[in-house]
Formats: sequence, C-alpha cells, structure tokens
Amino acid sequence: MAVAPLSQKEIEDRLAELPGWTADADRLTRTYRLGSHFAATALVVHIAQVQEELDHHSDLTLGYNTVSLAVNTHSVGGAITDLDFQLAHRVEDLAPGHGAA
Repeated sequence: MAVAPLSQKEIEDRLAELPGWTADADRLTRTYRLGSHFAATALVVHIAQVQEELDHHSDLTLGYNTVSLAVNTHSVGGAITDLDFQLAHRVEDLAPGHGAA
C-alpha cells in the first residue's frame, strides 16, 4: 500500500486525538517531561523498539528529564502521513500521563 501525504484538515482532525502533539514545519512533534533522567532514558529505549517494529523512525532527543520527538515520512518528501500518526499513537501508549515539557 502506497503512503500518501495527509491534507492539512486530516492532520488537524487527527491531532485532536493526540493532546500534546503539534504539526510544526511538516513534522509531528511532542516533548515529554519525566520524573528523572533514568525514566526519560527508559522511554527512549521503548520508543526505539516501537520504531523498529513499525520500520518508521523519528528524530528522537533525550534531555535531562525530557524526550522530544519530531517525525515525518521521508519517502513522500518529508510530509506528514498516516505512518507518523501510527507512531505517535504507539508512543502515547508508552507514555500515558507524562505531561508536555
């Protein structure tokens, strides 16, 4: 199945289901604040596993107690696609209750 860029309306509608996520310069982005550096590091490891399972990878940044993601789909010219939202939902499942930084 071919991957196609989503329209701005589709992106806005899907973002309504993902509090804390935004569309910024053709990327989905989110930052999580955790209780410690260890917790943030553990989240990065879990996100990396999900990315391998989906074969879809974000730019992932580890801070002292924060984890930031930025994702788009390179194979369609860096646009936002359903693959990006699949990854965002999987990450949300890993990090429920972690507030935005």
